[in-house]
Amino acid sequence: MPLTAVGAVALALALDVAVGEPRDAFHPVAWFGRLVGRVDREWRRPGLAGAFAALTLPLAAALIVGVAVAVAVAVHPIAGVVLAGLALFVTTSLRSLLGTADRVIGLTEDDLPAAQEALLALAGRDAGNLSAGQVRSAATESAAENLADGLVAPLGAFAVLVVGASLASRPALALPLAAAGAAWVKGVNTLDSMLGYQHKAVGGPSARLDDLVMWLPARASAVLIAVAALAPGSLVRARQWARAPPSPNSGWPMATLAVAVDARLQKPGVYDLDPDAALPSVADARRGVRIVGVAGLLAYVLAGVIAWF
Repeated sequence: MPLTAVGAVALALALDVAVGEPRDAFHPVAWFGRLVGRVDREWRRPGLAGAFAALTLPLAAALIVGVAVAVAVAVHPIAGVVLAGLALFVTTSLRSLLGTADRVIGLTEDDLPAAQEALLALAGRDAGNLSAGQVRSAATESAAENLADGLVAPLGAFAVLVVGASLASRPALALPLAAAGAAWVKGVNTLDSMLGYQHKAVGGPSARLDDLVMWLPARASAVLIAVAALAPGSLVRARQWARAPPSPNSGWPMATLAVAVDARLQKPGVYDLDPDAALPSVADARRGVRIVGVAGLLAYVLAGVIAWF
């Protein structure tokens, strides 16, 4: 079973490198997002509706994925590996994240309006009044935050559940449970990204659930960034700014990256990370994205190692 789990992680990485994210029309997470979109409306009891959605929708996604992988394993172990790898592939993202961030950063050199528009693919904020440096800041910090949300969290759930099934002497359940865990985490994060805003009364339960789920992955991502940057001290220095963002989690990878590249990462009126430094230059921002890329590869390797042992 360790070999099959490692094979699933390797397949997910290979597909991400070769393909990147599928188009929305073929992406299960986009399908899930359209379902979540139906929750985003006025409700007589929005808190209850939001809690119901937060509890049931990610669970339904996990159940569908888990049952599908279990059937595939029963048909043939290789079929199980392939389907589990596909599930992990669609619940994680690295190549697309790095490519989008690098494109936004490049556009700030000669086409600021285009960079501001392209930033919407990374950060859901009004970028029309941002300077070039602030757009680069937003792209860099979004890369760090999405490393945790879009890669480390589902990979971590996958690896931990493989280990849990093995320790419980249920190796046949390892791949189905692991794939279901990755789908559940992605479902929780998708709900938060679509509903978890203060102005949406229905989104409170999704935001609180995501805060709980992301506590460890955000801090693990900060460690991976510090290792990838060969700057272990950045993790210690980042502590003074990690709690500046409203989220209890996203500040950790963002502040660690800010210190690692010695650049100010700022969301005007909300937070300032490493405020004594200058806003990132193109070189600084691209170095930050490269560090996130190395940290992402380390996350794949670590997930494979945990699953193996």
